[in-house]
Formats: sequence, structure tokens, C-alpha cells
Amino acid sequence: MMEILPDSRQYVIVGAGVHGLSTAWHLAMELKAHGKGSGKDIIVLDKSRPGAGASGLACGAVRAFYMTEAMHPLVRHSVDVWNYDPVAFGFQQVGYISCAEGDLLPEYEKIHASQNALGYTSELYEGKDARNHLKKIWPDFRPHSIDVALHERLSGYAGTAQAIRGLTSMCERHDVQILPATEVLSYGVVNGVVNELKTNNGTIKAEVVILALGAWTPRHWEMLGQPMKLDVGYGDGSHVKDKDMWTYWKLEEGEIYFDGPYYTAKNFNPPLIHIELMNTPVIDSSGKELLDNVYVYWKNGTERMERPGIQGGAMPIMLGPTAKVDPYGHAADDYQARPEFADYICACMEMFMERFQGIRPNFKERRSGGIGAFTPDNIPILDWILPNTYMIADSNHGFKALGIGKLFARELVTGQKVEELKPFAFSRYAAGQGYGSGTTNCPWV
Repeated sequence: MMEILPDSRQYVIVGAGVHGLSTAWHLAMELKAHGKGSGKDIIVLDKSRPGAGASGLACGAVRAFYMTEAMHPLVRHSVDVWNYDPVAFGFQQVGYISCAEGDLLPEYEKIHASQNALGYTSELYEGKDARNHLKKIWPDFRPHSIDVALHERLSGYAGTAQAIRGLTSMCERHDVQILPATEVLSYGVVNGVVNELKTNNGTIKAEVVILALGAWTPRHWEMLGQPMKLDVGYGDGSHVKDKDMWTYWKLEEGEIYFDGPYYTAKNFNPPLIHIELMNTPVIDSSGKELLDNVYVYWKNGTERMERPGIQGGAMPIMLGPTAKVDPYGHAADDYQARPEFADYICACMEMFMERFQGIRPNFKERRSGGIGAFTPDNIPILDWILPNTYMIADSNHGFKALGIGKLFARELVTGQKVEELKPFAFSRYAAGQGYGSGTTNCPWV
């Protein structure tokens, strides 16, 4: 029996991905802890079902490898949330290793120092030590031009379907109502404040609206009359006029069957590995150059495969300021991974580990599509966009930023500003405090 949309709720959350569900769960706990209500005051609306967007398709990586240091405290809180119940969320705390050529050593040193200052344990290896560390974990590892490696001990990954089930269960345990098949069609705005949301199942009044919409964020941003272009000032002094507020990127990820099993030298589940070598070409087993640089990551495939295998991905592809969001994911004909992606990721795996020789025929041929909406500096915007409407625009950082819901719920209930959220205010663009520069090549910085 279809649940009926109530006439009103104090808190209406739009979007039942990881951020919407995490926010609802933590908000319910905060309300109860402070004697200000309970989960019965909260409803989560989703146009489809929980996890129907990027949350249900993601690789599930949880890591703090960011050149933007403001992200590090956010990820630290996210790991705490994943460890609240790692079994329920399918969280594997196996670690994460990022590798690069020597020219990135200064950036790696900054990341390493920032992480450890927060208690986010990581180790930095340079030169021969980096190569030896990798071979200690994977004896068949071929370092090529790798000259620096950062090993994050607290990182890992979560099973996407399991994470959604776990978060949904937490919401239900705290009496939060989740209403699927309920699409917000418009917002009733009076004197600059949203007082009601009009859906395909009726209208609901709200005191506080929280948007956690993933790829659908630009559509709702525009519904609320917000600008689709803006002038952006970056912290490095650069400035871009009339920059697109949102940019869509197509993600390229897939799976490869491997009966190995894929273990470390000590028979443990290996860390995620990310290899970024911008001056090293990818050569396949026939000697053909596929691309003039390496950007690849992989891990055990876990729940994403019906038999043992590896899941991984490569550099995403910029689409531009507009994209057809529906249908989403695997159902979207326009945004499937390119045919050459399979050749590329398999060639990378062969380049760096002997065990993967001849693995190309094992690539899992299936539909694999997903897009994300990124902010002007590719870093989340976490802010009130109207006096009673808060936006979680995660810029496709997904599982790495699960702690947003925990931090925002605390701020909302206590009324006290949370320091970790301050760097993500929308006002940073006008203040010349945007992150990175206007010429970023990869959205995950």
C-alpha cells in the first residue's frame, strides 16, 4: 500500500541518497538527544527510491586524498560515521594508497601533514621506499615511474547497496518516514522562504527544507530562482566571469572478473590503489599506446559482481553545464562508458600487476552509466540558499563526505556553527576563496 504524503513536516529532506539518509538519521538522533523532537518530525522524499542515483552506482571509495585541505576534517567525520556500524554499512577499512611521479611530492607532503595533524593516520614514501612499500603489499607490483606513495590507514570502501540498506535501516529505527516515488515538481516560496513543496503526490508544508539531490541539484537550484552563471574568485588569485554554476561529468567505472583471489602478500583484502602518472603512457600487452597518461583506481569488486573480480575506474569526462539526467545511470543511453574504457583499465592493471596479465577478455560487459553535477570549484557547497532551505551539493564526493549529515544535524539542532562546515559556504566564490583554479583538469581535487 502506497504511503500517503502528509500535510506537513517540520523537516523535509529531498533526496534519499547517502546524504539525505545520513542527514535524516543524524537529525533524528540530535533532536531526541536535545529534547527537541524525534524522527517523526522528519520525512525524506525521493522521486524514485533510496539509492536510485549515484549513491547506488558508486565505487564506494572512502579516502582523504585531497589537495583541498578543508576536505580532510570532513572525511575524518565520514570515517567515524562508517564505523558506527561497519557491518550494516558494508564498510571495509582496508586503507587507500595513492601513487604519483616525483613532481607531485610537494603536494603529497602537504596532504600527509594535514591528514596526520587531524589524526587521519597516513604514511608517505618517496623514491625507492615508495616502490618497496608497494611491492611489500603486492609482490608482483610493477612500479614503472612511481616515485611517491601515500598510504592512508583509515580509508577503505563501502558496498553501495549495503550502505543504502544500512542507512535506510537507521532512519527507520529512528522513526523517520521515507517516501519513494514522490517527485518535487515546484516550491512555494513566500517572502523568500519555502513554505511548501508541490509533488506528484500532493503538497506538503515544511519549516525547514534540506536538499540532497546529487545530479538533480541544478534542476532544483534553478526552480528556486538561483543563478546558473556567476563570477568566481579563486584562492590562487584567478578569477572567472560568468562561469557555469554547475558542470556535469560522466563517470567511467566497470568490473573485471578475476578468480585470483585478489589478496595482499599476507592474504588480506588489499587497499584501494589510485595511480596518477601524468607523464607515463599506458601501453597494452601488444605494445600499443592507448593514452599518454595513467589515471586509474581499483579494488575488490565485492557486492558489485556475481563472482570474484575487480572494480575500478579512470578519469571522468567533462560533459558541460547541461545534461539529460533522466533516465539515470545504466538506463541512460547517452552516458555509457566508452568502448575504449575497457581496453584502458585492463591495460593499466596489466602494466602494474603481473597477476593481471591477459585479463582483457574478463572485462564484464554490461551497461555502465553515471553522471554527476559538480560545483564551480569541484568542492561541495554546504549552505543555506534561502533562510529555511539548506543545500548539500556534494559535487560527487559521495561516500567520502558521509559525515556532512552528522555535522549539519548538529549545527541545525544546537544552533552553533560547526567549524568543519564553514569552508564550504557558497559565499566563498564572491569572496575570492574558491578552491583550486579555473583550469582544473580533474574534478576530484
